[in-house]
Amino acid sequence: MHLAADTHTHTIASGHAYSTLADMARAAAEKGLKAIAITDHGPAMPDGAYLFHFMNSRVWPETLCGVRLIKGAEVNILDGDGTLDLPEELLELLELNIASTHPPTYTGSTEAADITRAVLRVMETPHIHVIGHPDDSRFPVDFSELCRGAADTGTLLEVNNNSLRPDGFRENARGNCLEMLAQCEKYGAMVTVSSDAHIDGDVGNFVYAQEILKETGFPERLVANTSLDKLLNALQQK
Repeated sequence: MHLAADTHTHTIASGHAYSTLADMARAAAEKGLKAIAITDHGPAMPDGAYLFHFMNSRVWPETLCGVRLIKGAEVNILDGDGTLDLPEELLELLELNIASTHPPTYTGSTEAADITRAVLRVMETPHIHVIGHPDDSRFPVDFSELCRGAADTGTLLEVNNNSLRPDGFRENARGNCLEMLAQCEKYGAMVTVSSDAHIDGDVGNFVYAQEILKETGFPERLVANTSLDKLLNALQQK
């Protein structure tokens, strides 16, 4: 399955990543990608980007190294109410916002019912386009409810290559991803495939994600980033 865009990447603005905006765009061009979303961590992450980083993304060129730059953020879901660490007026300025749960920033109950409720609330936010790595058993969800909610709200669910690495740190990511894909197909929820790259060499690395899509025979019509137009359409519809 051809993938035209990488929808989750980090630059040195996320303190635990290692490459610049230009590095990431150059790597995307070398991989033949049409677009790359730069989605640095929100400010609740201990080394996340400050608010001004996202506000000033207006100075970015539309393309760099011939690659369309999609301005975005990976915001943190902070609690069981679905509180986020970037304000709505700032999310509105960005094109692709991922909402994710992370151990350093989430303070609510980790019971599946509570995590599911929080994520469903986040999906109702107009400018949250993607739920990031919903594959981690440290933050369990009801995949039937998750995928039905994603289909109802036009929110994309992420197939995260970094999660699926053999040395990945997210718990039971492969098993959870298999269940998620089955429920996505059942409800017609769309996914986006990403590298979650924290260094330029990982941009466009979808090898483990591609394997699981092939294994499951997941339909291409439900993968948002098989073309740039299809991806931008999905984001605009949300």
